[in-house]
Amino acid sequence: MIVVTAPTSRIGRALLPLLLDKHAAVRAIARDPSKLSDDIRSRVEVIEGSHGDAVTLDRALLGATHLFWLCPANPQATSVEEAYVGFTKPAAKAIGDHGIARVVSITALGRGTVLESEAGLVTGSLAMDDLLAATGAHLRALAMPSFMDNLLWQMPVLREKGLFFTPLPRDLALPACSVSDIASKAARFLLDDTWAGQEEIPVLGPENISADRMAEIMGEVLDRKIVCSPLSFETYEAMFVKQGYSAAMAAGMADMMRAKANSLDLGVARTHDTASPTSFRQWCETVLQPVFGS
Repeated sequence: MIVVTAPTSRIGRALLPLLLDKHAAVRAIARDPSKLSDDIRSRVEVIEGSHGDAVTLDRALLGATHLFWLCPANPQATSVEEAYVGFTKPAAKAIGDHGIARVVSITALGRGTVLESEAGLVTGSLAMDDLLAATGAHLRALAMPSFMDNLLWQMPVLREKGLFFTPLPRDLALPACSVSDIASKAARFLLDDTWAGQEEIPVLGPENISADRMAEIMGEVLDRKIVCSPLSFETYEAMFVKQGYSAAMAAGMADMMRAKANSLDLGVARTHDTASPTSFRQWCETVLQPVFGS
C-alpha cells in the first residue's frame, strides 16, 4: 500500500495517475476529498483529514509500505521551523510506529552549501529531511530547484501585461524542473520495493536557464512579448505579507530567494542521474500555452 499526502497539490495530481496506471494500491490523505476528480476518488482509498494530524496518520499508515511526503508549509505558520519540522513530527512518529519501510519526500536543493542554514524555507525543508531520516526508514529525498510550474501563479499579470516578476538576477542561469518530472521520479521510487538506505536525489531539469531567457522562450511560444520585471527582496517579502503570509513565512520566502540569488541551487552538478527531461520550452508548449489560452 502506497500512501500519498497532498494529493490535490500539483505534484500529487500528477503523481496519482502514474501510480494507478501501474495498478498500485493507493491511499490518499486529503483535507477535502471533493477536490479529487471522480475518476481518482473511485480508484483510491481516501482518508479525510490533515497529514499533520496524528490520528489521521495512524489511520492512513495502517498496513502501508511506502509513504509519499509533501509538506504544505502553512503560510501562516509562526516560524519556518514550525511549518516544516513541527508539521512533520507526527508523521515521523507514525512512520516508526507503523514500520513504514520506504519514504519518498519532496525537499529542496542546498544541503552541503554554505547557505543551507540561512536559506529560509530551504533551511526548514532540510531540517524536515533530517527528522524523516532519523526514523530509520529507507528514504529518497527528491531535492528540487525552482519549479517551472510556479510561473502559473503569475498567470493574470502574464495575460494582462505580458510580465512576470522575480527578485533573482535576470541573467542568472539556474536549474528549473517541471512538476511532471518530479512526479515521474517519485513514482519510480514508490513503485519499487528494492531500494534501500537514505539518499538525496536532485531533480535539475535538462538545463540551467535565466529569467530573461525564460521570457524569450515564453514570448516565442505564446507569440507575444513577455518581459521579466525585477523586484527587490524587500518588495518580494512585502508582497507575501500582503497575501496573508505571517511575517516569519514571508521572511522565509525572501531568505530562500536571496540564497538562490547567491547560487544556492548550483551546488550540485547535472549528470545523467540528476537531470530530468522536460525543457522549459517543452513545459511552455505543453503546460503554459494551454492555460494561457484558456
